[in-house]
Amino acid sequence: MTPGGGSGPMKDCEYSQISTHSSSSPMESPHKKKKSSPKRKWEVFPGRNKFFCNGRIMMARQTGVFYLTLVLILVTSGLFFAFDCPYLSEKITPAIPAIGGILFFFVMGTLLRTSFSDPGVLPRATPDEAADLERQIGNTEDIANGSSSGGYRPPPRTKEVIINGQTVKLKYCFTCKIFRPPRASHCSLCDNCVERFDHHCPWVGNCVGKRNYRFFYMFILSLSFLTVFIFAFVITHVILRSQQTGFLNALKDSPASVLEAVVCFFSVWSIVGLSGFHTYLISSNQTTNEDIKGSWSNKRGKENYNPYSYGNIFTNCCAALCGPLSPSLIDRRGFIQPDTPQLAGPSNGITMYGATQSQSNMCDQDQCIQSTKFVLQAAATPLLQSEPSITSEELPLPGKTTISGPCATLTLGQPTPPSSMPNLTSDTGLTDMIPLKEEHEGHQFLTPEEGPSPPGMLPSGSPITHSHTMHVLSLASQDSLHEDSVRGLVKLSSV
Repeated sequence: MTPGGGSGPMKDCEYSQISTHSSSSPMESPHKKKKSSPKRKWEVFPGRNKFFCNGRIMMARQTGVFYLTLVLILVTSGLFFAFDCPYLSEKITPAIPAIGGILFFFVMGTLLRTSFSDPGVLPRATPDEAADLERQIGNTEDIANGSSSGGYRPPPRTKEVIINGQTVKLKYCFTCKIFRPPRASHCSLCDNCVERFDHHCPWVGNCVGKRNYRFFYMFILSLSFLTVFIFAFVITHVILRSQQTGFLNALKDSPASVLEAVVCFFSVWSIVGLSGFHTYLISSNQTTNEDIKGSWSNKRGKENYNPYSYGNIFTNCCAALCGPLSPSLIDRRGFIQPDTPQLAGPSNGITMYGATQSQSNMCDQDQCIQSTKFVLQAAATPLLQSEPSITSEELPLPGKTTISGPCATLTLGQPTPPSSMPNLTSDTGLTDMIPLKEEHEGHQFLTPEEGPSPPGMLPSGSPITHSHTMHVLSLASQDSLHEDSVRGLVKLSSV
């Protein structure tokens, strides 16, 4: 004790007040948890894709052939610029390496743009959206079939829409849980639904769809020009050297030209043929997927036609190559929003106090303390289940407030007394049901008049007297009992 006063050393013995509204567990470590940085959507993307540069680059997982494409272009162009261009620029014109450089950079730019971009992936349905759609489909099938049949996967579900007078079917995707829009298809390699799906190209390491088709077409078209350009001037270089030193000596002097000629010869046919095929598709406003399936072939019917064609080759080309570029729908660099807690109903008819406290604010601190007192007092009183219950109609006592009244008015946020507890209405009924101290000397029982009454159960002027006053709990013991009960409820609510 300090001479100046007794409050100095007592400051170290202060106790923190228990809050029944605290959502943290008493057993939780006092150390603060480290805040985890929010994740971006590309980190939990459900499709089979690879992302680089914090989600800016999006590719398929199978990228081995893409690296082969890069190696072939870089090696062939590098050899051409290193061994053929110096001789050609000196003998013919310096414009040859300049034109070759422009074509090379254009090819690499369109290749990387096609490979690293979103081809038009459609976002998958959320669990709530999928459940709502399944419910609508189930209701429709029940109406159509007359009864619901479960246990097996239903046949492919479709919807029909009319586009420019042509009926188009929209198929349901069981993976993405959506009805795919027109011209969309699910890629089995990337496991994504792609808008205006053309095909999956392993040479570029990505799907080809609505958002990168124009870059893919410009890539194969410019690559055709570059391949033909390199092959033509490599042959020119060999011919010019063979005129001076002979054909065999020309091959010995420039072995790189032989390698370039072989690579270009075997690749030019496929590249030029692919460019011509996609030129036809663009002029008719079709996709590779539609052309292979024959969706708009005249063999299916006389009235079958392509509803997406503008009827003009020039207009179709402008729509495919010069139209506006649609934004990405998956927002792969966006942050994941924290999940909002969903209301869950009580299981097996039991309302948990912790669950109702976290879901609503119906029970305040005073009501929780009063309800705790009542539950503990009722639990401390031994009940005989074998005795018949005595209701207020059998033994009414004037001037007494029954226990069944307040129990029936408890709201959802308050703990309810056990359903198996009989209705306690009078001291006479309680005396018959509960054995006194004289009858059972080995046990210490409290009668309702000896025990503390629940709050609000007796009028303010009702006296509580009994011969066994030695068994009545003191005020200090009641406070400690109430505090322990609140602690117990806080622990239970946090479990």
